[in-house]
Amino acid sequence: MEFNPVDKLRVRSTRKKVAAVIDRRVVVNPRLAEELLTALSYVGRRGRFWRGERLVAFFACMYFGALRPGEALALREQDCHLPAKGWGRLTLVGSRPRSGKRWTDSGEAHDKRGLKHRAETEPRGVPIPPDLVSILRQHIDRFGVAKDGRLFHSDRGNVVGASTYSRVWEEARCLALTPHQVASPLAGRPYDLRHAAVSLWLNAGVPATEVADRAGHSVDVLLKVYAKCIDGQEATVNQRIEDALRGSDQ
Repeated sequence: MEFNPVDKLRVRSTRKKVAAVIDRRVVVNPRLAEELLTALSYVGRRGRFWRGERLVAFFACMYFGALRPGEALALREQDCHLPAKGWGRLTLVGSRPRSGKRWTDSGEAHDKRGLKHRAETEPRGVPIPPDLVSILRQHIDRFGVAKDGRLFHSDRGNVVGASTYSRVWEEARCLALTPHQVASPLAGRPYDLRHAAVSLWLNAGVPATEVADRAGHSVDVLLKVYAKCIDGQEATVNQRIEDALRGSDQ
């Protein structure tokens, strides 16, 4: 027999491999992050406010606190400690990821779930810098909160849809970035602000255990996923090789 009959039963998977490591090209630096948050304030007028104005604090939570979009959507006023001065703290207790009405028990588009990588009722504390404290205080003063205390809501008090904040983000990118940057992967998705936050913390020398705790990751997954976003390693290795090469000539 010239072939193995079992070979005919094997079906090749058409599923594409998903990269487990974050592409460092999506990560914005602090200057660009600030420009993007500013640009949001000029996106689309609706009623008395610009559409983007209502979402500045939402995106700021992802950049300054490394929140996932669903975690930011579930954030309530009672979950926020926002002092007049200094650092504040967010106590995350749930998430509102988009699942579609067909797949939720409540019939709502955004399901109510516990935090990722946590027991169902286990919270996660996230210290937040004065910049985010100020942004959240201003947001609450200007836009109020929904009936259940949620900070980010539509005009009717509903959960902000993923399509809505994604469109606003696309418009902000066009305002804040150069045409070359817009065509690149740089901050291509709102989620990339979270990647920028985690990368910033790691590059600032914050211990991986602390970064993992704040971001809601395990340490091993954190270091694997963000391995290519940690600056300085390539330069250090290059210098060591250069020193060794110079030493060999002496």
